[in-house]
Amino acid sequence: MMRLLWIAPCAADRELIGGRLPGVAVETAPDGLTGLNALRGCSFDVVLADFPLPGWMPEELLEELGRISSLTPVVIRQRAGSVTEAVRMTKLGAYQFLSGEAGPAHLSQVLEAAVEERRTRELALFGEALGGLPWKSFLVGESRAMREIDEIVQLVGPRRCTVLIAGETGTGKEMVARALHMASPRAHLSMVAVNCTALPENLLEAELFGHVKGAFTGAFAQRVGRFEQAHHGTLFLDEIGDMPLETQAKLLRVLQEREFQRLGSSETIKVDVRVVAASNCDLIERIHQGRFREDLYYRLNVVPIRTPPLRERPSDIPVLVHHFAGRICRQEDLPPKHVPRETIERLKTYSWPGNVRQLENAIEKAVALSGTRQTLHPSDFALPSRAPRSAAAQLASSPLIAVPDEGLDFERTVSGIELHLLQEALRKCGGNKRRAAELLRLKRTTLTAKLRSLDAMAAAC
Repeated sequence: MMRLLWIAPCAADRELIGGRLPGVAVETAPDGLTGLNALRGCSFDVVLADFPLPGWMPEELLEELGRISSLTPVVIRQRAGSVTEAVRMTKLGAYQFLSGEAGPAHLSQVLEAAVEERRTRELALFGEALGGLPWKSFLVGESRAMREIDEIVQLVGPRRCTVLIAGETGTGKEMVARALHMASPRAHLSMVAVNCTALPENLLEAELFGHVKGAFTGAFAQRVGRFEQAHHGTLFLDEIGDMPLETQAKLLRVLQEREFQRLGSSETIKVDVRVVAASNCDLIERIHQGRFREDLYYRLNVVPIRTPPLRERPSDIPVLVHHFAGRICRQEDLPPKHVPRETIERLKTYSWPGNVRQLENAIEKAVALSGTRQTLHPSDFALPSRAPRSAAAQLASSPLIAVPDEGLDFERTVSGIELHLLQEALRKCGGNKRRAAELLRLKRTTLTAKLRSLDAMAAAC
């Protein structure tokens, strides 16, 4: 549960919007002094300050909040704010500046990103305590694969080149991106993260590049985009494979020219941004499908990094378990939990299809279920005896075709199975060959060629 301190003079506004923020525990303060006292007496994940606030200028409140808790990110909201004011507040230390009306959905997204920023700051401090290399705290593991990533980050982090991180969901791609940011000279500024799948196609471009008032329906005020927010810092583009083609073209221009225009404006804005992108899908396959630009791929893939799934590095599970258990206990103000060897060995036998993210969630659940007990037992994790098998594995262990004693025509039988699969995929996709090809992990041209070949074979018979 996120803990939010909301400093705002309008109680009606706080109650109206605050009640529509899921997963957020809101403590309100009607003025700056009450807010400062609340922060002194309790720990909050993020502070939201609404202006105008009687008796306070934004920069004054920012400074006082920073003195009490330098780790807590502060979001400033000012309905009549300008782009110039947004840039100034960001430079003074505000995590983000919101102007105009911000609905519950957008506000939730900003607050969640701010909480991630707090986590980054905490890990950075932890890393500094371990040898003065804060980026190392983001790369937990001692396997060969993690040592290779560690070496790449150490070499590439200080550079400006773009990095493309590939890996399954939950393997820690964002942690690698944060390590790259903290290993760079840009570490004193925030890393701005954008999930390309979390926003509708028509809003992603405005999110990246910003817009002027009246640029489109609903653009009631100017907005600073993520590229401007990341000026002199790092921009992390997660799930880049889902970015629309039109936006890909504009992103390519920014990477090449280091400049862009806000939506609805002819003013050219120059930026110095280090871009790190990540994808859990095969971008080469997306290129063949015509869904990802080849020139953008090579522009992003200057330095490739692959985050391995957890099943490929089981030797890292003990380190990760102790890391997550310790952090969760500290967050919950609990005494440290002991994880015995039998529990570790049980966790190592599981394949973790959700990777590191699933392991972290399982440990959080185990800590909660263990109550006041100081030891985590295997039963606290309630893992299945084995991970769900893939469709291919199930087919392999339960063959659809038995070989009769008299034998069979191999080519004809295999062709029949292949045709059945193709027709079933087309049926599921309403006859759409492109979607059917994606469902079968084929190129569209390959699917079309197979259909023609099988039809010709059937006609010949």
